[in-house]
Amino acid sequence: MDFTRLTLTELRAALRSGQTTSVAVTEALLERIVAVDNLLNSYLTLTDEMALIQAAEADERRARGEDTPLLGIPVAVKDMICNEGVETSAGSKILEGFIPPYDAFVVARLKQAGAIILGQTNTDEFAMGSSTENSAYLTTRNPWDLERVPGGSSGGSAAAVAGRLAYAALGTDTGGSVRQPASLCGIVGLRPTYGRVSRWGVIAYASSLDQVGPLGRTVADCAALFQVTAGYDPLDSTSIDTPVPDFEAALTGEIDGLRVGVPREYFAEGLDPEVEAAVRAAIEKLADLGADVVEISLPHTHYALPAYYLIAPAEASANLARYDGVRYGPRVPGEDMVDTVKKTRALFGDEVKRRIMMGTYALSAGYYEAYYGRALKARTLIQTDFREAFADVDVIAAPTSPTTAFRLGERTDDPLTMYLSDVLTVPVNLSASCALSVPCGFDQEGLPIGLQLIGNTLAEATILNVAYAYEQATEWHQELKRLEIGD
Repeated sequence: MDFTRLTLTELRAALRSGQTTSVAVTEALLERIVAVDNLLNSYLTLTDEMALIQAAEADERRARGEDTPLLGIPVAVKDMICNEGVETSAGSKILEGFIPPYDAFVVARLKQAGAIILGQTNTDEFAMGSSTENSAYLTTRNPWDLERVPGGSSGGSAAAVAGRLAYAALGTDTGGSVRQPASLCGIVGLRPTYGRVSRWGVIAYASSLDQVGPLGRTVADCAALFQVTAGYDPLDSTSIDTPVPDFEAALTGEIDGLRVGVPREYFAEGLDPEVEAAVRAAIEKLADLGADVVEISLPHTHYALPAYYLIAPAEASANLARYDGVRYGPRVPGEDMVDTVKKTRALFGDEVKRRIMMGTYALSAGYYEAYYGRALKARTLIQTDFREAFADVDVIAAPTSPTTAFRLGERTDDPLTMYLSDVLTVPVNLSASCALSVPCGFDQEGLPIGLQLIGNTLAEATILNVAYAYEQATEWHQELKRLEIGD
């Protein structure tokens, strides 16, 4: 049996029944990474020796009768998330060589649950991008078509999961960076409610928007990873101190009578016709499963993208001011302190520089109220839209991405077109709601399409169950097992 084709939950059952061992599975994955990842470029750092040690320890623990939720299961972590003793660069030359002396909250939770961490996955520099072409190190490719992008900024994590180089992975979602690559790579990706998962140990991009989320081959895989990483953390002042429900137990598949809202603003000009057709067919399937589908309006949706691209760069401008060549990361010597900082910050890539300058301008004297202040007001209007919508519906259904995966290099010289890749995902981040992407079809070129399910604050169990009901009633998720790359 090719155990690399199993889902996370299938592998967990195989390990518990003794059909295989963690060492055998980890060795198989590492062999596949060596054979295939030169095509995908999904990993920046491979921790193969550490992974094999963790696998052996997992097998020993299981032999003693121990069991934990992810015991012996190999996963990957986005390079925005600190992993003790492992280089964590955020895909940037300015953090090249940075070795965190501690684990991020979510990495510590993975290790406590018995997971094996295979390595750090590629990302757009500081998570600023929608295609993983902005990494300072590698350009990740889509497993379904090596000439196309995997989405971003968690493209490395999405490509690793879809390409069978990890059973699941963690990403970060600031404006859609878990859901959009999940859609483009034909997997499931969840952006939790802001504060549901601790950001402690996550390299900051935009602090009021960043959130760690799981990517998996199925909804159940996502739920299993999310179950482990969700929870209160006193080290994160924005962490929500509330009980964590049993997300796996919530996957009943029963959605009879559930109210599903379809926002007319999400089916506007610019949406690929094949994407619209697949998403509308998915919504019809939800109706067939017993859901009540109604059209709704989120009238301030058109403010979301411009508001996001003022708020996120403004926060990035503040967060990235600390990279000065003094405290951590490389230092480029200059004639004096000012020259040293100037030369060191030249290590930032073009997109990061662009967003720092946009954010600094939006925060500058004389322009603050005209730009950043107005963006915050627009954010409030968007939050009100969602709050009013969820008074009438339980879930909102829409496309995840306006298109399927685009070609490498197609949008790198046109930032505005690239930013439009996030037009359907950024409203959720601004509203602090939760959302996920689940596969719902393919276009004529064989590229995946994602259905976005949006839930109210702390309603992850609801959207996971709706996605599970849809997934079980369709076959789209099975296509991953037939995906051939490097075989």
